[in-house]
Amino acid sequence: MTKSIIITGAGRGIGAATAAAFLDAGYRVGLIGRNEDTLAATANGHPNALVLACDVGVPEEVEASFGKALAEWGRLDVLFNNAGRGSPARTIDETDIDDWLDVVRINLTGSFLCARAAFRIMRAQTPQGGRIINNGSISAHVPRPGSSPYTATKHGVTGLTRTLSLDGRPFDIVCGQIDIGNALTEMAMPMTKGVPQPDGSIRAEATMDVTHVASSVLHMAEMPLDANVQFMTVMAPKMPFIGRG
Repeated sequence: MTKSIIITGAGRGIGAATAAAFLDAGYRVGLIGRNEDTLAATANGHPNALVLACDVGVPEEVEASFGKALAEWGRLDVLFNNAGRGSPARTIDETDIDDWLDVVRINLTGSFLCARAAFRIMRAQTPQGGRIINNGSISAHVPRPGSSPYTATKHGVTGLTRTLSLDGRPFDIVCGQIDIGNALTEMAMPMTKGVPQPDGSIRAEATMDVTHVASSVLHMAEMPLDANVQFMTVMAPKMPFIGRG
């Protein structure tokens, strides 16, 4: 039976690379993102790619997209909760309230809404069960300077991962989290030029190829439901994480 996955934030970066890896592995892949053009570019005409343009922070759009995928495939095996955004590096007193609200809406509420929709499908389908993989980030462990919205939401994602892991047990729904450090995407390009450090300096940071993230998510997804990678950290080993701060 061909397996299926929905990937959020699939139009670029980690999401696009992961979608390519799963399509190559023979999965049916649902591509969620706000820009239909970038999703179409990720799909690249592949017969197993399903474009599901939606805003993960809008409940009605999420329900419609997951409903479309279910109607197309009949079941859902995996969700990769990957969509997210950052905000300008500022101390909390200088952080714009609208930035805070939108980061929470996309990173945390969006993860909740997509996990909720996936959980409902996985609980009702036969055979029952499935896997939810959340993108946590290195910031689920330690912050960067001036990152209160992003860091707070990524810590919240860890709480969501743990809760889903517990609540999913009776239904064979497992949940794991991948914490990613400095995968070289458009979002991470500034790291190669120099970013603020806790000591006040500006320094370039090591990065890694994004395909290593995609292969790691595929490894997590391919495990049987009686096994789980609860937390995985995939990072550029020379980035300032161990010993950061």
